[in-house]
Amino acid sequence: MTVRLAHLSDIHFGGENAEAVAAATELVNAGGFDLVVVSGDLTRFGEAAEFAAASDWLAQIDGPRLVTPGNHDSPYLAPVERVLAPFRRFEQAIGPAPAQSHVGGGFAVRGVNTARGAQPRLNWSKGQIARRQVEEVVTWFDQAASASCARIVVCHHPLAEMIGGPMTARVWGGERAARAFAEARVDLVLSGHIHAPFAWAYPYGDARTYAVGAGTLSVRERGAPPGFNVLDIERAAIHIAALGWTGSHYEPYRTWSLDRR
Repeated sequence: MTVRLAHLSDIHFGGENAEAVAAATELVNAGGFDLVVVSGDLTRFGEAAEFAAASDWLAQIDGPRLVTPGNHDSPYLAPVERVLAPFRRFEQAIGPAPAQSHVGGGFAVRGVNTARGAQPRLNWSKGQIARRQVEEVVTWFDQAASASCARIVVCHHPLAEMIGGPMTARVWGGERAARAFAEARVDLVLSGHIHAPFAWAYPYGDARTYAVGAGTLSVRERGAPPGFNVLDIERAAIHIAALGWTGSHYEPYRTWSLDRR
């Protein structure tokens, strides 16, 4: 049995690539996906109109969805609200910020919010994951997922840096979380933030826990075309196609085949 996922990220409504978004929506709705994952940064500045556009877009997607917030989904231009209620707008328009989840069809997915409205460092857009969040995810998998289930974590920031990436995530607690998820036999940790697709194994445990990043569907390109990922999870392997927008259609930009434990 194959589990088929679409993984989109960093649409940045208010600065989206409208043609790429429309074509991606059409492909996703025709793709027979078991779940559509959106790993944060739905908006550009966390403005109400941007969230309205994101909500309207999500309503166009057929089938089940799981969405996590990103750093751009807290209000950039309202610093008091960003500190006191950073994800209120996200939750009003999209859904729960702390932890969306999905179980069924041979796979289990848990969302984790690695974004913060404020941090004790100058660049508050970087990621953070607390020990408590990691423990909650590991406990959830123990309770919700069978031994044969594909286990998938979704967060906005890559927990460990993308090798050769165009920018950093610098997630506080990220390496510790990556190790814990590997020890919990998580198969995939899906993320965005970098605006470039990637796939590589965490160097922990049996090296069968993979970090997988999706690109962007915005005009904020960083050396890769706008695009999104298609994942086919089989018993022995995970096949990933990062689709890139050519200006008229999508075609494979990069592909990976990853061995499963």
